[in-house]
Amino acid sequence: MRTCPVSELFDVKYGNGFELTYLHRDPHGVDFVARGKKNNGITARVRRLPGFIPFPAGCITVAVSGSVMESFLQKSPFYTAYHVMVLSPLPHIEMSDAVKLYYCMCLRRNKFRYSYGRQANETLRDLQIPVLDEIPEYVRNFSESELKRNTGLAHEI
Repeated sequence: MRTCPVSELFDVKYGNGFELTYLHRDPHGVDFVARGKKNNGITARVRRLPGFIPFPAGCITVAVSGSVMESFLQKSPFYTAYHVMVLSPLPHIEMSDAVKLYYCMCLRRNKFRYSYGRQANETLRDLQIPVLDEIPEYVRNFSESELKRNTGLAHEI
């Protein structure tokens, strides 16, 4: 399988580095993504901060310490805690949500590289992942709306 560094497909940025204790919780606010491995890493919803634009929906978050390499596709705008990196496809690369979820799985599969307290913050950009052409056809052709229509799960997904 041909691979490339993460940085050839994604813009890799450090997240906001906010501490939840200094933010105001708001059930109607913005998702707050930390380094957890449950609930897409979302630990709270917080009030928007003046002067800080949330990351847009459709980005991938990656915990680079703590629950290292837990990677999630974020479906809503969000802020992040410390040690969370944000991946967004480079401007010239189109990716469906299914392809992004495939890359989340690929990133998680590298968790073993960061045992014994190693962090991924310095190496994430260079980590090897499959090139777009190597993504299985069933992933590239996945359609959530077709799945709902064919399975009758329209109200469950």
